[in-house]
Amino acid sequence: MKEYNIAIVGATGAVGTAMLEVLKEYDLPINKLKLIASPRSEGKKIQYNKDTYIVQKVEKGIFEDIDIALFSIGSSNSKKFIPQAVYEGALIIDNSNAYRMDKEVPLIVPEINPEKIKKHNGIIANPNCSTIQMVVAINSLQKAKKIKKIYVSTYQAVSGTGQKAINELKEQSRAYLNKEEVKTEVYPHQIAFNTVPMIDKVNDNGYTEEELKLNRETRKIFDDYEIMVTATAVRVPVFYGHSESVHLELKKPYDMEEIRYLLSSDPNIKLLDEPENNIYPTPLMSEEEDKILVGRLRKDLHSECGLEMWIVGNNIRKGAALNAVQIAEYIIKNNILNGG
Repeated sequence: MKEYNIAIVGATGAVGTAMLEVLKEYDLPINKLKLIASPRSEGKKIQYNKDTYIVQKVEKGIFEDIDIALFSIGSSNSKKFIPQAVYEGALIIDNSNAYRMDKEVPLIVPEINPEKIKKHNGIIANPNCSTIQMVVAINSLQKAKKIKKIYVSTYQAVSGTGQKAINELKEQSRAYLNKEEVKTEVYPHQIAFNTVPMIDKVNDNGYTEEELKLNRETRKIFDDYEIMVTATAVRVPVFYGHSESVHLELKKPYDMEEIRYLLSSDPNIKLLDEPENNIYPTPLMSEEEDKILVGRLRKDLHSECGLEMWIVGNNIRKGAALNAVQIAEYIIKNNILNGG
């Protein structure tokens, strides 16, 4: 089997670390592995399998021997360094928002639209973590019933912001319980024992970028620009695991048993829907689970086409690292490094 040279850019961050874990689990045919991060991490040693790797910084020529580069360094740095990586010959799988809505860049969730990977021009975009878990959860319903509108409220873990936010929640919780001064740096308000109903910058229309991502990305992934998506994104004091309250308006009436059948038959989700026995998804359950968790299924009280559901997903793994590695795996298995 042909082996590939892989780079992880942002290797010392929360997602980069998870990418390493997933690479090990998926056992991709790797010939050479490069770990790349910011200059302040240069020289750091990271153990992977039985080998020790020295973290490098981006410099001229660093991607010349790389086949696939997994990027998780934020939009501004992606825009700065990805053109260089593409020029030097690497195929990029980018976890940031930099290229997601570029018409020339496929936005991929392998369970939904893997065939579009072939259309890449050197860059493939990973969707937003909240988008990934929602579209995976509703994919079977979109195929069978067609979705007219989605109303979604997200309850997003601090790990979505990065390691500094995880540390801030830990420290704020300790300080608050000990009646000490609570210091706020990462978020505009205290996050410990609190909720912050704004993620990312707000636009002139009152919606934040995070909320608009759910709209734009869902439509692009499903290749259905008639779907209407309205979102409210909230940061909650949870370390890992995003939750979503989703109301779907389907294009035609449905039978609840059919909905349960479609969801329970989908190998990419786990249906946990026995509320009478206190069985439903929670963020803690997602820490050791790569499938998307779905529960609290209910018919809308006022509409025969309305469906309520609760969705939970591991935002660091399936919401970022795992999705990227699954894209790389598809590229390798189908030998489409240079497109279709």
